[in-house]
Amino acid sequence: MTDRKTVLVTGGGNGIGRAIVMHFHGLGWRVVGLDTDEEALEELAAAIPRGDALFLPCDVGNEEMVADAFGKLEAWLEGNGLDLVVNNAGIADPYCGPLENLALEEWRRWLDASLTATFLVSRAAVPLLRRCAGAAIVNISSTRAVMSERESFAYAASKGGIDALTHAMAVSLGPEIRVNAIRPGWIETRDWQKASDREEPEHRPQDRDQHPAGRVGRPEDIAEGVEYFYRAGFTTGQHLNIDGGMTVKMIYEH
Repeated sequence: MTDRKTVLVTGGGNGIGRAIVMHFHGLGWRVVGLDTDEEALEELAAAIPRGDALFLPCDVGNEEMVADAFGKLEAWLEGNGLDLVVNNAGIADPYCGPLENLALEEWRRWLDASLTATFLVSRAAVPLLRRCAGAAIVNISSTRAVMSERESFAYAASKGGIDALTHAMAVSLGPEIRVNAIRPGWIETRDWQKASDREEPEHRPQDRDQHPAGRVGRPEDIAEGVEYFYRAGFTTGQHLNIDGGMTVKMIYEH
């Protein structure tokens, strides 16, 4: 048995997920990353000692692949549990075009990648989380769950579903497992991609000025929010906007 804590992050290969993986590894945790991007996972595996991390290719919206990944995870844990699960996976692009042109298959693709994935991974993780005192789940939702933009129907619905699933899980899984959600706003992820896709971000003054915090968000901001929710032992069933204040500022369309 190990005294070190272990976190599992879905969509852990790039962007916010990668930042969460690296943040918790920096805290001395063991990290588990699931992602469909095998190149990104291999890059992370080369950067983190093998005993500290497990990276598995997995479409977390697919029930069979989740079961297979958790079988491998169980063997790697060697009887230990999970302290924290971060359901971060999803389709990054929220725009699906006009409602009348949105195919059912595409609608389901958005929901499976985010909402169904959150259900499947959480269901598989619960027995492992129950092995650890103070265990927690943090779901990554979006400010679009409460503030829609044009032609983002499936994305908004999937994130709104995650919000509802979060408080339902908190009521049912507590007190052993606390469940909270983070709603990111505009988070710049281009410099947190795998090397072949990485870009140096540039932002216009108006991009910064529309945030009361004075800047666009960084993946590190979300990682810090996840750490807060893990440590906040009297907090469950909550939804935290990490958006630089955008949801408290009126923005007019032009």
